[in-house]
Amino acid sequence: MHPSTYEYLKPTNNQIEQMARVRAAAKVYSEVLEKELPDGPDKTFVIRAHRSNAMWANVAITRLPDGTPRE
Repeated sequence: MHPSTYEYLKPTNNQIEQMARVRAAAKVYSEVLEKELPDGPDKTFVIRAHRSNAMWANVAITRLPDGTPRE
């Protein structure tokens, strides 16, 4: 792993724009999940997992698989 893997990596302006697009899409999907899934523990799990995936998408935008910062 890259030495900065567990440190904050400030995104580039282009990466910030990418993150905003991905977050917007994640929000739309989250709204569908909230509306369509029946209340209960499975819905809670799905929404929490979706939130986690959305956060990991930011990592994918800013880092390569070995943790090296993307250019």
